[in-house]
Amino acid sequence: MNGLIKFIVNLFQLDKDWITKITMAMIVLSIIWGLLGIIDALMVRIQEASWGLMQLLPLTPQEYYASITLHGMRDLFGFAQQLEFAIFTYFTFKMLNIQPRAKWIYNLAFILFNIAFMLLEGPILITAAQGFDNYFSAEGWYYLSPLGIPNYSLYVVSPLWYYGWMLIDIATYMQTIWLSYHYYVASKTTKEKLPIFLVFVLMDILLYAIGYSGETVANVWDILAFAGIVGLNVIANQIAFGILWHAVVYMAWLPAVAAMYLLIPTLANKPLYSDRMGRVAAVLYLIFSNNVPIHHLYMVDLPIAIKVLTEILTYGVVLPSLMTFLNLWATAKGAQVSWNILTAFTVMSFTGSIFSGVTGISNATITFDAVIHETMWVVGHFHGFILLSIVPAGFAILYLMIPMMTGRQWYSAKLMWIHFWGYLFGASMVVIGFDELGLTGLLRRDETYPLTSTFISGEVLSTVGAIIADLATVAWLFNVILTLIRGRTTVVSSLQDSINIVMAQSTISRIEIEKIARKLKI
Repeated sequence: MNGLIKFIVNLFQLDKDWITKITMAMIVLSIIWGLLGIIDALMVRIQEASWGLMQLLPLTPQEYYASITLHGMRDLFGFAQQLEFAIFTYFTFKMLNIQPRAKWIYNLAFILFNIAFMLLEGPILITAAQGFDNYFSAEGWYYLSPLGIPNYSLYVVSPLWYYGWMLIDIATYMQTIWLSYHYYVASKTTKEKLPIFLVFVLMDILLYAIGYSGETVANVWDILAFAGIVGLNVIANQIAFGILWHAVVYMAWLPAVAAMYLLIPTLANKPLYSDRMGRVAAVLYLIFSNNVPIHHLYMVDLPIAIKVLTEILTYGVVLPSLMTFLNLWATAKGAQVSWNILTAFTVMSFTGSIFSGVTGISNATITFDAVIHETMWVVGHFHGFILLSIVPAGFAILYLMIPMMTGRQWYSAKLMWIHFWGYLFGASMVVIGFDELGLTGLLRRDETYPLTSTFISGEVLSTVGAIIADLATVAWLFNVILTLIRGRTTVVSSLQDSINIVMAQSTISRIEIEKIARKLKI
């Protein structure tokens, strides 16, 4: 019993200050939802690969579509959004050196946010004829209204689905307003400029507040329509939700950009090439990331002038991206950088951002969208951003946050590198497989498809890659648990201390790299 109590104390850092405790609670819950979402994703991969290899469907259609829905909700919101707000919270107070006020607001938001995902799960019925019937969550997270609303669809779900979304909306606004208030307080107590990392954090907080506005309107509208109080204009409802539809990409990605602005100058041991360029880019991201909901509705019968305007505005977001990657490349140019776990995941995030960004430009083009609309190419695009840019940056930040929060060194450097190489190869296989499937015309969310070699190879490649990446992530989680229990205690008084500790633990010397290259005959 004492061992269990000690583990819980270490896991949630209950002997630390409130900022550390709430941050760790959010990280733990985000990992739980993330792992459940990974299981959902594997169910989808297994269903599609099984069809291609054996013409078997081990899951019912309800289970398959429910897995897609819950994978999207749990991993994009329960995992990614919650983890990002945990990082926002921790670094805001550590870097600004201010004390949190009205902590009960943030505690309540944390509770409401996580209750929401229990409502989105919905009732799972067990019937003699069908076994598990997950019809509720098979409604679809991507909000192709009027799915699930009486008198607008033959397929009607429980209003708990919309209530779950409402709790996410409420919790998100509680968090954004609470954090924004503390930035206001900080501005009154210091005349120093915000660090560039926190500039991106603040822009992302504002982006969350603006991006959720349309979804909140759409969700309230859905609830009122469900109750029969008002009618529903389907296209207007989709456009309102579409404000979040696109903004969520940048909500999830800007923390990755912030992480690169934090880590690249430190790892290169050089100042940022242009501080002003970074700050301007942050503001431009906020401006251009909220105004393009129509580009997800190019195939809807809307005026062509609106579509062309949206296309131009979508291209506008390329400008801050060019500024960002020129700035970061110029910072790192000519630097002698050691190869450690922070460098590895930062380089992966930098490269993955450029790769995925290029595929995004093609998606924004109306004529190209007519070819790849609703195909696996679109899935490859946003999974490229998530798996090759956002998640690697998140891992880099977590690798330096855990020692800061716990005062413990990482348990195993070997597990760090198993995690990196397994995740790199696995995630790359997933994205390449999705892109291949999309370019050959396979529609997304297809359980069954023509049994051609291209389709089968793409599905198998993605499935094997997902398994490899997931096993690598399990190795990381195992390392986290061992670190909390057995990690060597150390003194960490600053962010730089933590970076130095992780670099010292995981750096591979040039001689070791040359030995590995000779073994691989590179």
